Amino acid sequence: MLSFILRRLLIIVPMAILVVTVTWGLIRLAPGNFYTDEKKLPPAIEENIKKKYGLDQPVYKQYLLMLGNVTCRTKSADEVTANGLQFSVAGADFKCFDFGDSLKYVGDSVNTIIFRHLPYSATMGILAYILALGIGLTAGIVAALKQNSAWDYGSMALAMLGLSVPNFVLGPILVLVFSLGLYILPPARWGGVANIILPVITLSAIYAAYIARLTRAGMLEVMRSDYIRTARAKGLSETVVLLKHGLRGGIIPVVSFTGPALASLLAGTVVVERVFAIPGLGNIFIQAVLNRDEPLILGIVAFLSILIMIFNLVVDISYGFLDPRIRYE
Repeated sequence: MLSFILRRLLIIVPMAILVVTVTWGLIRLAPGNFYTDEKKLPPAIEENIKKKYGLDQPVYKQYLLMLGNVTCRTKSADEVTANGLQFSVAGADFKCFDFGDSLKYVGDSVNTIIFRHLPYSATMGILAYILALGIGLTAGIVAALKQNSAWDYGSMALAMLGLSVPNFVLGPILVLVFSLGLYILPPARWGGVANIILPVITLSAIYAAYIARLTRAGMLEVMRSDYIRTARAKGLSETVVLLKHGLRGGIIPVVSFTGPALASLLAGTVVVERVFAIPGLGNIFIQAVLNRDEPLILGIVAFLSILIMIFNLVVDISYGFLDPRIRYE
């Protein structure tokens, strides 16, 4: 188990570098840049901007500079110590995971912007996934235990509805009904508990639908297994068979789905944050793309990719606890 975890941890850094490299290349292939405006800048000013940000250097030098900031580079004494990971080796100071300052938010480092807006996305994402788990697991288990009944057809019909209605449609409908029609909940912005109810419901709908379908499929397969028939033959109650034996194997597809889903939720969901004007990472990422803010784009993409790989590692480790047949060599 330990060697498996160490191997997976060692893969995270090169994979993150690969993702950042591809993202950096796509940004450079796109037309325009962060200082492009409707009115063209004088050539002298444009030349000064390029010189300040190293855009007058050859492409490979720009890439190496970006790569050095993402990985590790020597830190000078006058650099801000709050941005990035600081450490010393043999008397030399190094700085890692430093994406520099934003090109549009002057004076703010990329890391500062990410951790400033992360709590909004994390709060909304965790609450949405807890709600999705509660609804999805319940609906999937009931549908599996009462296969081909009205409960099964009703649960799966609602799941298909959740999959079919996109967030940018469901969000405005909820606002129209509960905010502009019934005047029960606020329509947007971040504030008290009432402000996050509609965003959480909107965000959780599609995940609850996926979880319900995955749970039903997993439970149907597990409840027909030989060890379930053996447990019933021993005289165990149906509740014990379901909770102690069936559920552990039946939710493995849900656990597999949880890794990337939870990472995506924590990093911010673009559509929901835009609809409800929530200042999370998704909203900031859209602004960064529109502004061609290269350091901020790279920082958010790297953060999301590392989150996905870490959560996938946690998911793989949890398999061994859910299914005793799984071993890591």
